[in-house]
Amino acid sequence: MTTAGTEIVDLAQLRHRVQAEIDEEIALRTSQLAPVGRDTRLLVDAIADLLRGGKRLRAAFCYWGYRAAGGDDNEAIVRAAAAMELFQAAALIHDDVMDDSDTRRGLPSAHRRLAAHHAEQRWEGLSERFGVAGAILAGDLCLTWTDSMFAGSGLSRHELQGARPVFDEMRTQLMGGQFLDVLEAARGWDHLTTEQRLRLAHRVITYKSAKYSIEHPLVIGAAAAGAKQGDLKKLGEFGLAVGQAFQLRDDLLGVFGDPVTTGKPAGDDLREGKHTVLVAHTLAALDEERAARFARHLGDAAVDDETVAWMCETILAAGAVDAVERDIDRLVQQGLERLDDTAALLDEGRQVLVELAAYATTRTS
Repeated sequence: MTTAGTEIVDLAQLRHRVQAEIDEEIALRTSQLAPVGRDTRLLVDAIADLLRGGKRLRAAFCYWGYRAAGGDDNEAIVRAAAAMELFQAAALIHDDVMDDSDTRRGLPSAHRRLAAHHAEQRWEGLSERFGVAGAILAGDLCLTWTDSMFAGSGLSRHELQGARPVFDEMRTQLMGGQFLDVLEAARGWDHLTTEQRLRLAHRVITYKSAKYSIEHPLVIGAAAAGAKQGDLKKLGEFGLAVGQAFQLRDDLLGVFGDPVTTGKPAGDDLREGKHTVLVAHTLAALDEERAARFARHLGDAAVDDETVAWMCETILAAGAVDAVERDIDRLVQQGLERLDDTAALLDEGRQVLVELAAYATTRTS
């Protein structure tokens, strides 16, 4: 995380407080699993290590949505915000299984870590199958703990009633978005026009990332603090636009990001064959021969570094990066206009949301 990003998320000592809540939750769940056996630590440790990293953006948007809508600083909203991080952990663990990713935040992904342990112990059966099964269960644990942590956050009954519908919508729509991503990858793009590809790519990032990354946590916080429906609607529109821009930045980092800061190999999204807005813009600018070559290598997990370098050069030459940067700028401006339209937000909270939006869409990791 950049220095500016750290400073904005660290306001109200938020990163430290969120981590403390996560550590407390993991300690509680570890004690509950103790009677099952010491081996359950394999799952818990994988979760705990994953949750020691991250930008804490979801927690920050939840917390500052609450503060902007007039809520006072308190440990209950910090705990509710920390639940957003557990929810993300579930999504990341399952996403890595579906994408067959090797790393996450510079560490082996959960299923790779568990598979490696199986191989080291020389247990029976397939190590890969053991790793996938364990990662699915680890993700499910995170989902269970998310609900418990939010419900038991200490927010008042009235605050929970205001926020719960959005919380439930977030959990449901993300699963739909994850399936949409898998579905569109299975259907393929060969028969689609550029317009159709862009529309589908935007739809996937909306439900797989943008809503649960920014829109939903923000509105959950604001709804808990009692924001009026008009402001909730505008905040949601702000959060959705910034969330879409956030994911477009992530797509750029998935191809051109520095592995030291992203924690994932360079060009990883190309090897995984992600049908992104970046790829749609690229294919639209290529002649038939180069488009066929690019598409042939997209999704080839064994593609060599030289070919990945050619694909990156092709994306740049096609003007796709510039096109995505323009999309990001447009979406951020659109979101800020919606934020300006809100009627009753406190000035401090509004300003922090502006700064969080800037960090989320200009980050380098």
